Amino acid sequence: MFTRKKKGWELGESAATPEAVFQARRRFVKAMGLGIISGGLGAAGIHFGTRTPLNDTPTIAAETSPEFADAGRMETPEQSVFRFTNFYEFGIDKRSPTRLAKNFSLDPWTLQIDGLVNKPLKLNLDEIKKLGLEQRVYRFRCVEAWAMTVPWTGVPLATLLKMADPKPEAKFVSMTSFFDPAQVPRQSDTTFPWPYQEAVRIDEAMNPLAFAAIGLYGKTLQPQNGTPFRIVFPWKYGFKGPKSVVSIKFLDRKPVTFWNSLHPSE
Repeated sequence: MFTRKKKGWELGESAATPEAVFQARRRFVKAMGLGIISGGLGAAGIHFGTRTPLNDTPTIAAETSPEFADAGRMETPEQSVFRFTNFYEFGIDKRSPTRLAKNFSLDPWTLQIDGLVNKPLKLNLDEIKKLGLEQRVYRFRCVEAWAMTVPWTGVPLATLLKMADPKPEAKFVSMTSFFDPAQVPRQSDTTFPWPYQEAVRIDEAMNPLAFAAIGLYGKTLQPQNGTPFRIVFPWKYGFKGPKSVVSIKFLDRKPVTFWNSLHPSE
């Protein structure tokens, strides 16, 4: 008799999101006018007219993790991933970020990790690379009902967080994206609670699947994909993984986040 033992990060069927909640999220996004609601939209369903030239980003070497080499689906062509993206700082449609973020840069960039920790620290890209990069193929799901399968390059998020030695009272991890209205005029719009902030429980942040990405398709991140550093939670919708992150903070209370600020009832 064959008995399959689940891995620590796998969820049972009972953990599936109720259908009513899923449908409510879709209605919310449609009402906000933030995206195309088209079930089953993947690489085959994405088409482009006039193409904005892509940035020539450097390659980044990393071994593919055997445990995360196959997500059970074909990888989405990189052209689709580089040209079809959500990055609200540069617009609410899927194609504008590729054009409007083309010259976006956070150089020099550092990641601040502090809050309820014993060892607050700052890291730059070179220091993150020295931790040992790996490539992981993950499914990427959007609340707007489209999905992709992409290879990320980076390190487990827990590797970075443990370096700061969180205090016992730390319960949540808050992640904050950049804020630079001079470079990104849309951030001057006070209708939105910039900078973009997201948060998860500390056990979620420490989950083996949580990933700190500095590359995509064997290259450093394109500006529209969140250069130079973003967070990936493959079991959550994409909006939970902020782009161009500059700060991570440990807290004892659940913090306010971008979407909660806009629509608390949701």
